[in-house]
Amino acid sequence: MSAKRRPLGFTDSVQAASIAHRFYVRGRSKLEIAHEFGMSRFKVARILDLARESGLVRVEFDLPAAVEPGLSADLRSAYGLQQALVLERADRRETRPEMRRRIGTLAARLLEEIATKDDVIGLSWARSVNVMTEEITALPRCPIVQLCGVQAGMDMRDRSVETVSRLATVSGGEAYPIFAPLVLPDRRTTETLRRQPGIAETFGQFRHLTKAVVSIGAWEPGESTVYDSLTPAERDAISKRGAKAEVAARLFDADGNALSTGLAHHVLAISHEELRQVPEVVALGYSAPKAEAIDAVLRSGMVTTLITDAETAELTLRLAQSRG
Repeated sequence: MSAKRRPLGFTDSVQAASIAHRFYVRGRSKLEIAHEFGMSRFKVARILDLARESGLVRVEFDLPAAVEPGLSADLRSAYGLQQALVLERADRRETRPEMRRRIGTLAARLLEEIATKDDVIGLSWARSVNVMTEEITALPRCPIVQLCGVQAGMDMRDRSVETVSRLATVSGGEAYPIFAPLVLPDRRTTETLRRQPGIAETFGQFRHLTKAVVSIGAWEPGESTVYDSLTPAERDAISKRGAKAEVAARLFDADGNALSTGLAHHVLAISHEELRQVPEVVALGYSAPKAEAIDAVLRSGMVTTLITDAETAELTLRLAQSRG
């Protein structure tokens, strides 16, 4: 255990402040400062560390959104993402709807910044995605495509069709909805509906997608868009196949491999292969119960940007470190 550092004296403080000012404000290198003060660059580094530890120098980040830069960088590096955005911890214990609101708002700021007039944007159903569309105030004119059917049992304003229409209204671009349920009774019904002109037109847009915003679900009660729509026997059979995560009604095992189950034939949704072809996929995954699912989906290589909360980010990073 290292000895506790003594407080900086007056002259040491002045020297440390001078060195820190040159380094942090003027952008001088440690080697340049070392030459100027007649000391080694290693001593300059120690003084800079001591200046921060003693409180003489404080580093603050005034980001336009409440993001944890350290955790964001760690997640990006651990999974080879283009970008990760981790919400700052709340000042108090927040409810899930409160966290959802912050996640959706952060996603809105991101999509407003990265969307272009050349994009074709896909949206999967999720409450956090709905929040995102409510928070977006401006978007270039581009098509908005629904990636999966309507989830039964949800409030009308929460449904995918309204979400897609809302964002298309902001954008001024074409809306491509799916006026049909997400989960259907059998393969024949699914194939019949897919051939319907309006639905076929939407499915035809999947190959043109340039960006998609999706939600990561866990294969657990209340954590998936499809889990609760199935019978107990169907859920158990899929669980035995190794299902851990779900995105737009498509399933993944713990290693991020696409799972082909009976469910694949009676949902109206974009396929695994079509999702993988989208150049930019922004995934919203939050709350501790989804950490294992987030780890699985990130291992698939499909996601380019993850938006999550700090607690879930830490749990996901532990999984990344323990599993390699």
